[in-house]
Amino acid sequence: MDVLFLIGLALAPGAAIGLFIWLRDKYDREPLKHLFISFMLGVLCAIPAVILSIVLGKFIPVDFGNIVSVAIYALIVVAFAEEFAKFLVLRFYAYRQKEFNEPFDGIVYGAIISLGFAGIENILYVADGGVQVGLLRMFTAVPAHASFGIIMGYYFGMAWQYKERAKEFKLKGLLAAIVLHGLYNFFLMQQSYPAFWFLSFVGLTISIRLCFKAMKAHSERSPFRFKKKL
Repeated sequence: MDVLFLIGLALAPGAAIGLFIWLRDKYDREPLKHLFISFMLGVLCAIPAVILSIVLGKFIPVDFGNIVSVAIYALIVVAFAEEFAKFLVLRFYAYRQKEFNEPFDGIVYGAIISLGFAGIENILYVADGGVQVGLLRMFTAVPAHASFGIIMGYYFGMAWQYKERAKEFKLKGLLAAIVLHGLYNFFLMQQSYPAFWFLSFVGLTISIRLCFKAMKAHSERSPFRFKKKL
């Protein structure tokens, strides 16, 4: 199988989702330079995420035959490590840009950072599993990562709007992403009840619906909304 085709297959869903979200930012779109940097930092944050998950895994080993052990591992080791790494990029790069000037920007940057992470992860999975894995993850893992990033970014948008409660909203964003990610992973990883695997897709559907509500809400909160109409 051609390597370039596999890389394209791995990156295409993230590119499509990223473009869709960028176009939904109707009033004051983010500079492509910042989006590119955010995406690349999302790729790079996979490194500390892996290191952190390895360290946490030494203290919290998983027993796949024990449903409680899997739940703790999925939530604390996997979801926390990955979402915390994305959180750092969103907090210390994207949120500090002067172009972060409306609530919807949190959604855009949160999604793009997560799609960078999902992109490098997807390349590795597709390189190992081929086209079938790429097609499966196109409709599961990639939109899941994007949805976690959007939810986190939604709260960063709230932090921008309500600066007196900024720390509270940023923490809520991190926790919301960890919980959604942890539940998604738990239903896929647990082996005690195979039928539970279906619940990961139910959770993903709910996450995506929340994302559309978040985008609508922040679009309506834009300070540029009425200026655009004049």
